[in-house]
Amino acid sequence: MSVIRRARPTDAAAMGRVYVESWRSTYPGLIPDHYLVGLSEEALTARWRGQLAWGRDGDGVFVAVERPHGVVGFVTCGVQRGQLAGYGGEVYTLYLLDQAQGHGLGRRLMAAAATELLARGYPSGLVWVLRDNPARWFYERLGGRRLGEQTICLARELLPEVAYGWGDLSELARLPVNPPLE
Repeated sequence: MSVIRRARPTDAAAMGRVYVESWRSTYPGLIPDHYLVGLSEEALTARWRGQLAWGRDGDGVFVAVERPHGVVGFVTCGVQRGQLAGYGGEVYTLYLLDQAQGHGLGRRLMAAAATELLARGYPSGLVWVLRDNPARWFYERLGGRRLGEQTICLARELLPEVAYGWGDLSELARLPVNPPLE
């Protein structure tokens, strides 16, 4: 049984763990190894604790909690940080542990983010994903339309990213976040 709920400051350590583990399992060969090895759960825990305690940047942050494992994934969203016209909201991050993938938690987290963005007055939204990340097809399966590409600098490497967008987030928001118990 898993539940999607708004993140709390007490989730910060678990979010730091999920972030590090998911980056290390997803990005080998895409991001330099020295960068992945250097990721710090402690630093990320402090970052998430501060963000959750103060509600910085008006972010919407949701966690997927699975018994008995605890937090196995999370999503963050808010106002679009870039310049793509016609898309007010943005999903900043979506991370799941490997063992939590393939069970619908990613869809449910995206539904929570879409619902949050709609509630904040953003009827449309987008997500940026590394172009060579095989998980990017997940966003197409959810109806995301490829909007464009940009290059970012990460770990002193230039990496291509692709934007996927939803002109109407209500479709995503209709997906069940927490299905009824059977």
